[in-house]
Amino acid sequence: MEPSRPRAPDDLAADAARRRNPVARLSPAVKFVLIVGVMSFFADFTYEGSRSIIGQYLGLLGAGALAISVVTGFGELLGYGLRLFSGRGADRTGRYWPITIGGYILQMSVVPLLALAGSWQVAALLIILERVGKATRNPPRDAMLSHAAQQMGYGWGFGVHEALDQAGALFGPLLVALIVATSNHDYKTAFAALAVPAAITLSLLAVARFLYPRPQDLEAGPAHVSTHGLPSVFWIYLAGAALVAVGFADFPIIAFHFQRSGTVHADLIPVFYAAAMAISGAGSLVFGRMFDRHGIVMLVPLTLVAAAYAPLAFLGGFWASLVGVCLWGLGMGVHESIIPAAVAPMVSPNRRASAYGLFTGAYGIAWFLGSAAIGALFSVSLGVVVAFAVLAELAAIPLILIVRRHTAHAAESDHDYYQDTDAS
Repeated sequence: MEPSRPRAPDDLAADAARRRNPVARLSPAVKFVLIVGVMSFFADFTYEGSRSIIGQYLGLLGAGALAISVVTGFGELLGYGLRLFSGRGADRTGRYWPITIGGYILQMSVVPLLALAGSWQVAALLIILERVGKATRNPPRDAMLSHAAQQMGYGWGFGVHEALDQAGALFGPLLVALIVATSNHDYKTAFAALAVPAAITLSLLAVARFLYPRPQDLEAGPAHVSTHGLPSVFWIYLAGAALVAVGFADFPIIAFHFQRSGTVHADLIPVFYAAAMAISGAGSLVFGRMFDRHGIVMLVPLTLVAAAYAPLAFLGGFWASLVGVCLWGLGMGVHESIIPAAVAPMVSPNRRASAYGLFTGAYGIAWFLGSAAIGALFSVSLGVVVAFAVLAELAAIPLILIVRRHTAHAAESDHDYYQDTDAS
């Protein structure tokens, strides 16, 4: 046996440096996911912090209940509906970074400006623009993220990103609550303080753009570029996800029930929400890894478990309501990690921004309509509310199973394709 060639001193020094610095051992794809995840932490810190007090702030500025509901509802509608256009625009022009950067700049700049709003109408405009900014940046950002996540597993990549994202959604409102409580309810100071995480977000955005100008190059292997439209399995999956969204109540509706029924004291409702966000963030990591190992079939048991949030939260007592809210948070983790992760392998890389825009747009509209229906059914009975929510969630399971069968056939076809390619 030939003796091994001695390694050059430069190679040994590089290995020693990598051992001392674990970050150096990470692949560029993993580093991109992490930097975007940290960026999302500060972004969610900013806008979720603001969203925890915009209702109270609008009220102090003179807005009534109808105006507040219209402003927030219209903002959410735009926040999802406009993704249809930003995703398609990114795919058609190939300008993923410029569109993403424009959305982040708009969203991060308007939040601190709420401190300067002199009327509820000005504040309402800024609140709506924040949603427009998020709608603009999300589809192209997710498309770029999918290229990097392909190497580490779509579920794990999106799960890590969502865990960092939800951590920001947890700590942002807590900081805002602390500022409001210690400043004699000075909401303007709270909004002004959010300029700091907003500036950090934009700084990290500039770093990510400089270090990774072409995230599509992070995708392992040759890209299967399609000139056709979105595949039929995508539409089936979209229909199933929309049914899940229809049965998933907005937390303000759950909080309204807690306050009206007296099940949970008003001071503890934000704590319940924080618990849900913690479960959502942790669940994103676990469910993402499970998706990479077992595939989309994992959505079946997770949908069954998450559907139990409705009877527990709307019909149970204090402890049952806490469990129900935690299951609601578990469902959020599923929505934000597995659902977008499953879209990536279904769609050609050159159409992913369009697919994410269409998918999240339709998903958000379905969620909006479902929440409106749940709110209307409150006047009938809580039993009807629970039945509606649970049945909508369960109706998605047959469609998920159809998608599983389609994706299994597609995986077999890809395996045969690569075997034939290697043989030739």
